Amino acid sequence: MHFLLIYDLCSDYLERRGQFRDAHLALAWEAVERDELVLAGALDEPVDRAMLLFHIDSPQAAEDFARNDPYVINGLVTHWQVRRWNTVVGTRAANPVR
Repeated sequence: MHFLLIYDLCSDYLERRGQFRDAHLALAWEAVERDELVLAGALDEPVDRAMLLFHIDSPQAAEDFARNDPYVINGLVTHWQVRRWNTVVGTRAANPVR
């Protein structure tokens, strides 16, 4: 299954992220190494949201990621949610439909 972790970012996110970025990226790469996190990054123009795509069996790993993320802990993320994404097209689609 795929789950999206959706972050709403604070208005001064770009200015504040520097001091927390290494720890945030380390957490993300650890999730990649566990084969949980597929892709992650901030949306551009405006930089007001970020999306993290997880390939996991339940939302728990994505929720745990958010709760332990330095960006969340230090207020760079103003709100987050985990949503199941019913992927149907692509080589890694959870439920391929042709």
